[in-house]
Amino acid sequence: MTEPQHPEGAHTYRASSGLVILIPSVLLALFLLGDAVVRGSWGQMLLLAPWVLLALWLVYELSYVSSVRVDSEGVVVQNMLRRTSFGWKSVRDIDLRWQLQFSLDDGRELTCYGGPARARPPRPVRGGESEAKAPSGLRALTTIRDLWDAAAAGDSSIRRSWDVPALIALAVIAAWAVGAIVVTNAGW
Repeated sequence: MTEPQHPEGAHTYRASSGLVILIPSVLLALFLLGDAVVRGSWGQMLLLAPWVLLALWLVYELSYVSSVRVDSEGVVVQNMLRRTSFGWKSVRDIDLRWQLQFSLDDGRELTCYGGPARARPPRPVRGGESEAKAPSGLRALTTIRDLWDAAAAGDSSIRRSWDVPALIALAVIAAWAVGAIVVTNAGW
């Protein structure tokens, strides 16, 4: 039997602003490409598409893709194009400065761009004596620390890799852009 891709209890933390930026960007890209077809032709749209897709790729990489995924086995941190995965045994400390930061046993500090971040405390509720809620970043830090404390001895290796699918997409877009430049300069 194979292990599940997403173990139970796994949680992914991502900047909430990423999706808020990505959705309008996708809609704008679709509008621009559709407008190129309506006002011009499919050929003109294909010549313009790599530039719009390159901008969309940049928005995706800069705002959405960075994340922190934690489960009972360990952590996977994706900071833009760089992915680092490690077991809980490799963690020396976890802190929340401006962003979540892992101190690893190889001596490196790993700051998580897309994970929980320090924020100001929520506003108190008007007109009532309700208990103050902790900021969401501190609640997430507590959950992550609880997973770290509960982890059994396991994998201690630290694996760093590149986000290959994103790099392949960038290469395809770049090749398409070069093709569009060649076609435009050739006057076809």
